[in-house]
Amino acid sequence: MERLKSVTIYTDGACLGNPGPGGYGVVLLYKGRRKELSGGYRKTTNNRMEIMAAIVGLKALKEKCEATLYSDSEYLVKAMTEGWVERWRKNNWRRNRKEKALNPDLWEQLLQLYEYHQVEFKWVKGHAKSAENNRCDELALEAAQQSNLPVDEGYNERE
Repeated sequence: MERLKSVTIYTDGACLGNPGPGGYGVVLLYKGRRKELSGGYRKTTNNRMEIMAAIVGLKALKEKCEATLYSDSEYLVKAMTEGWVERWRKNNWRRNRKEKALNPDLWEQLLQLYEYHQVEFKWVKGHAKSAENNRCDELALEAAQQSNLPVDEGYNERE
């Protein structure tokens, strides 16, 4: 059996207001090489950008990989490591009888990537000593401040 390439991915999402203009930042590390990715939307939420960052990071992998994905979003990490997302999907994107799960469009994409790659999600304290997490935060904030940001088609007004 062929050994998979091992990639480290740092991700972060940011929102100027919640909802508001948002962005994501990604740093991929592989054998001394790095790739930085970012983008944003004119109106979205912080949680959507956290999930989007993970999707963009995993989509950047050109082949099936073993990935360690670091995020400062407890929501993202716990949803993936504690099985919340699989449960929501199984329950037709409902958290319980009364509440719909938010962001099913993004969770579905992330689950597909998660099922293809071998991904380990790890939580990292935000705005702490992780240089790569801080860099992702910078990328996400820069992206959120761009002019002419596209519409986040999956975001819909919840109020």
